[in-house]
Amino acid sequence: MKNSKTIATLGMLCAIAFVAKLISNVFPTVSGFLSFDLKDVIIVIGGFISGPLAALAITVVVSLIEMVTVSSTGVIGFVMNVLASGTFACIAAGIYHRDRSMKGAITGLIAGVLCMTAIMILWNWLITPLYMKVPRDVVVKMLIPTFLPFNLVKGGINASLAMLLYKPVVTALRRAHLVPESSSGARHAKIGVVIVSVVLLISFVLLALVLAKVI
Repeated sequence: MKNSKTIATLGMLCAIAFVAKLISNVFPTVSGFLSFDLKDVIIVIGGFISGPLAALAITVVVSLIEMVTVSSTGVIGFVMNVLASGTFACIAAGIYHRDRSMKGAITGLIAGVLCMTAIMILWNWLITPLYMKVPRDVVVKMLIPTFLPFNLVKGGINASLAMLLYKPVVTALRRAHLVPESSSGARHAKIGVVIVSVVLLISFVLLALVLAKVI
């Protein structure tokens, strides 16, 4: 029974993550090809609930579905999606599962954003010249002014949204009896976390609009 509930929960999160990806397609891009992606919010919430391996499983499934349905970047896009979403969500979930507290969640999300940013700078240096069909020197010149702020802002948006949505998502899953009740009674600092998350979200969204040259 426990395994069937876990599979049902992961399947539901995969579906929601894919819908979040579809919603993300309406957002403006940066430099014509870098797109913000909200599916990481759902993936990291799944990781917080069921662990880093669950986050990786959701990442691979959703990225594969995306590749064969709405993506135009093929295998390269699949690989980059798995690297970006997997690094962010798995590191955040891994740290949270070592310290299941607000501090552990915040530390995990910050570490996830920083590691994802570093990994994507490396892999954009390796892969983007093949995707864009340009000399590597062209991509090198984009690493700091383009890829670095883009990934930090994208990660900041997703981390802020994860902090805001984690509790409502988990509460809904508990009411559906798909995840067990929490053994922790800690509910303090909830309002403070919401306020800080909203402020950070607004700040990162404004930065995203600046990067996309909307404002």
